[in-house]
Amino acid sequence: MKLSVNLNKVALLRNARGEDYPNIEYFANKAIDLGVDGLTLHPRPDHRHATSNDVINLAKLTKERGVEFNIEGNPFSKPNNDFLGFRELVEMTNPDQITLVPDDINQITSDHGWSSGPHDKDLNNIIKSLNDSSNSNISLFIDNIDGVEYASMMGANLIEIHTGKFSKCIKKNELSIVSDTQKIIDRALEYNLLVNAGHDLNLNNLHYLVEMGNINEVSIGHAIIIDSLHYGFEETILKYLTIIRN
Repeated sequence: MKLSVNLNKVALLRNARGEDYPNIEYFANKAIDLGVDGLTLHPRPDHRHATSNDVINLAKLTKERGVEFNIEGNPFSKPNNDFLGFRELVEMTNPDQITLVPDDINQITSDHGWSSGPHDKDLNNIIKSLNDSSNSNISLFIDNIDGVEYASMMGANLIEIHTGKFSKCIKKNELSIVSDTQKIIDRALEYNLLVNAGHDLNLNNLHYLVEMGNINEVSIGHAIIIDSLHYGFEETILKYLTIIRN
């Protein structure tokens, strides 16, 4: 299992003061120095945290440092003021991984996965275009077992399981969610899809995913910044890596 650190919340803190402090590239390099496998950014059209320039700069940095760069976002997000557009950013940065998420501008955070709808043809065409124009892995954000077949039908070669429900159930000690999540993983393997996971993962629930096995990568951001308030950034990253690799 790989760890990709989402740096959106570092960008959010920086934006709160309108200055370059904290500096997102400093924490990107620090995370890489500590041994993470990749970095993730999820730019939104309002630039509430990660900006288009952040995406460009971190894509360059990760290539120089030899780690994976994952860009998340809605593929239908068009250029808007300073936001350069999702597909435009993909074309400019050629990321290692593209995670397509069906969020809109009014969502506080990603709260659901893809399902079939009137966007099917357009989404399928976008994925075909991305596959033709880049060597990026294309991941579709899903939240149930039906999403696995949908991701395959759309032409993705990975899924990212939205682990929001998983995390809430673990907190309530409703451990039947472990079996439900395992079924999603098993179905993805039947479709020859790699499995990523992300959302609300933390030091208390991550080990359940590790024990399941067959998960390619987890993307964690919010909890890492919260835990950093307790332990410091370096110790926090090492705690997550210890869970993943031991």
